[in-house]
Amino acid sequence: MDDVAWGALTLSLTVLGAIYTWYAYQRRGLAPALRGAALTLLPVAALLTRTLRMFTEIADAITGWATRLVFSPTVWVGVVVAGISVLLFGAARVVDRRGGTARTSGPRRPRRLRKPGEPAAGQVEKGDPADDDMGDDDMADIEAILRKRGIS
Repeated sequence: MDDVAWGALTLSLTVLGAIYTWYAYQRRGLAPALRGAALTLLPVAALLTRTLRMFTEIADAITGWATRLVFSPTVWVGVVVAGISVLLFGAARVVDRRGGTARTSGPRRPRRLRKPGEPAAGQVEKGDPADDDMGDDDMADIEAILRKRGIS
């Protein structure tokens, strides 16, 4: 668009804003009329600062992008690939929540089932004197203090 077209657009928007401002002043009072006057001056400011052209260029760019999105098979393949990626992220989250295990690079060793009453791997049996750094009297004192404070 050339300068004449931009001027005509600005003039028409300003005239419409002025009509609204007059109507708002007559019907609703001063405050709505002041808001209308503020809106009326925006097209003139946009023309003088060349932001009116910027807004139309942005609108043209978005329209071109949307048109290419709708009519390009390559873009649709990209959308499908992005969707698959999102599904894979969701599946990984579900597996994490269900307690899935991570695979190591070597052959997978079968897990040994533990017998009832046997501690899990890495756990120490309670009361095992070999692994007990504190004596039973000290533990009893600590447990008594914790119970006294309401911590169990």
